[in-house]
Amino acid sequence: MDFDFTDDQESLRDAVRRWVDKDYDFARRHAVVKAGGFSQEAWDGLVGLGLTGLLVSEEHGGLGFGPVDAMVVMEELGRGIVMEPYAQAGLIAPSVLRHASAEVQAAWLPKIAGGEAMIVLAHQERAARYDLSKCVTRYADGKVSGAKSLVPAGDKAGAFIVPATGQDGRIVLALVERGAAGVATRAYSLQDGSRAAEVSFTESPATLLVEDGLPVLELAVDLGIAALCAEGVGAMDTYVKLTAEYLNTRKQFGVPIASFQALRHRMADVKMQLELARSMSYFATLKLGEPAEARRYALAQAKLQLSNSARFVGQQCTQLHGGIGVTDEYVGSHYFKRLTAMEMQFGDGLHQLGIVSAGMQETAGVFA
Repeated sequence: MDFDFTDDQESLRDAVRRWVDKDYDFARRHAVVKAGGFSQEAWDGLVGLGLTGLLVSEEHGGLGFGPVDAMVVMEELGRGIVMEPYAQAGLIAPSVLRHASAEVQAAWLPKIAGGEAMIVLAHQERAARYDLSKCVTRYADGKVSGAKSLVPAGDKAGAFIVPATGQDGRIVLALVERGAAGVATRAYSLQDGSRAAEVSFTESPATLLVEDGLPVLELAVDLGIAALCAEGVGAMDTYVKLTAEYLNTRKQFGVPIASFQALRHRMADVKMQLELARSMSYFATLKLGEPAEARRYALAQAKLQLSNSARFVGQQCTQLHGGIGVTDEYVGSHYFKRLTAMEMQFGDGLHQLGIVSAGMQETAGVFA
């Protein structure tokens, strides 16, 4: 199978990498963390690159690109550990709105592509434990009531895509503007420095997007997992290179510590985990077009590998740095924090392991 990228995809990669190197270096990111975890200027930079229109059709002012292009972008944003919620607002939101009516698409997709609207998915609830079918938030008569947790940049977004239980018991997807009546947000910083919020709705006016919303919500989460896998690969790749550079410059007993066999073996194990995550990231992206059952199982496998790899690479690279690896002033600690936070997003490793193991009931074991 050919895994080479096209010339257009490589050009896209170069454009995003140049922006990260020039406009989102560590000093800039560190300042954004201290300012609350979101930069409007940085978001405007992503808009200026045209990335918010990546998955929006040309009919609605976008580029009409596909999942592989999104993977390329997310890898490069991962290298810079960019905190702005690009995957949520630039990838997930357009994918959900494509299932809405033509009128709703015409009203919102051009705004997303042009950067006029930042719409994020608000789907997590306190008691759900990653189960997308559990939804206490209610939708009735065009209004939403309930609460959502860990909404990315929830106090900065212009609108939310909100799963809610409708009057017939099915989960619907509704769009609620942040400025609508009854919407309240409480923002905070996450462990990795990014910004999130608790969002509550009290009889808030909403636009119905999808009446049978669970399949669309599952697709949105799977797209988020694929984006997270690509971002994780970019972050791990950069942290591994950073660690290798440190081992080659740090000296003990008059020689670089990279010459110590025990450390070389640990770096080999780190590299192996990185490549496992990379292959599963490709796998996840290529499976997004599969039927729902096969797609969900494949994305669970990919997220499980990402969780395992991110934990191993993050912990090993930080330990190989020694004391400096955990200081806030050193960029490596920020990669470690981001990789640690990734495991908890869109279903942690144990949740994904449950899905994967459940699908192996008839094939697991040793056969003659």
